[in-house]
Amino acid sequence: MKNRSWAFLAGGLLVALLLAGVVSNYASSHPDGLDSSLRKGCTVDVDDNIVGGSCPAQQAKDHELGDSPLANYGVRGVENSFLSTGLSGVLGVLVTFAIGVGGFWLLRRRDTAPSEGDGGTSAEGAAVGAGGGRTGTSD
Repeated sequence: MKNRSWAFLAGGLLVALLLAGVVSNYASSHPDGLDSSLRKGCTVDVDDNIVGGSCPAQQAKDHELGDSPLANYGVRGVENSFLSTGLSGVLGVLVTFAIGVGGFWLLRRRDTAPSEGDGGTSAEGAAVGAGGGRTGTSD
């Protein structure tokens, strides 16, 4: 890979890390459109608990991974919420980057030409060598 490509990749990673580590702390804490549409028809109290009415949000269950180390946009065990959210974002970016790099590494284009020390062991090289340069022709 060229130096310019590495610089572009490193710059993109740096921007993603800054966005995830710092800017993510300033995201809105209010429900998004999906949450608010699921609560239509219900009455909620000050703590956002459903206290009456009928809405799809009443059937909501806790996620199976709700107790995982990175649940709820934070890192379990880190008491400072700013640091917890930022660290969670940085870890997410690094894991995603590692998976992407690993995937591209597995799918990379490999050199299919025989190397210099092979001695013509490919099928094409063997056919040319056996027929004196002329294969599949009769005299």
